[in-house]
Amino acid sequence: MGASVPSSGLKGGGLRVPGARRSGPEQQPVVTGARRRRLGWVWGGVGAVVVSAVGFTLIAQVVGERDEVLVLGRDVPAGGVLKPGDLRVVEVAADVGVVRLEDRGTVLGRRVKVPLVAGALLAPGQVGKSAAFPAEGFSEVALAVEPGGASPDLARGERVAVLPGPAGAEAVVEEEGVSSAVVGTVTGVAEPESAGGPRVVTVVVETAAARRAAQVEHPRVVVLSARGREAP
Repeated sequence: MGASVPSSGLKGGGLRVPGARRSGPEQQPVVTGARRRRLGWVWGGVGAVVVSAVGFTLIAQVVGERDEVLVLGRDVPAGGVLKPGDLRVVEVAADVGVVRLEDRGTVLGRRVKVPLVAGALLAPGQVGKSAAFPAEGFSEVALAVEPGGASPDLARGERVAVLPGPAGAEAVVEEEGVSSAVVGTVTGVAEPESAGGPRVVTVVVETAAARRAAQVEHPRVVVLSARGREAP
């Protein structure tokens, strides 16, 4: 005689198999841990794209901002006074460490601390305090020195004596006990504009001797000891 099937095992006209998962409209889908991790990666990737896009936009805006800053138009030696002709204006994506056009008045007329090269951006720390140049009691004189009239290695800062050349010495009338030499310090040496032309040598001398130095014909520039006080 066959075994009877309990009525509780019947549902919807079918058999219920022991251990089988029950299906029906009331059953909700189950999200596993692996799926949660995949969803986290997806949202994380979307967030990274958004952040990258925003960051790129901000960087593009910063790079696109260009300011007018000062750049050296020519070489300026250390110790020289910065003049308007030494500078020009360029537009760059400026950052800290540059001098903007509106701040030009803060650097003009100041002494340069380090040698400046044409084409380099000017930095605030490259200039010092306002220069009172020449100092009180001194004057700067420009001399046209012919080839052979000065050492080829003549440089700024050297202590020199300015003497008349052979042709000019004949016209010099020396008073008793007064030397015709004028002692000063070289502040600049400009190369000749043409081959065989004179070099322009600027020298700071005592104001009392400035007229005499400016009237020297065919000047010869003699380098003296930096420590000594003698003059030829």
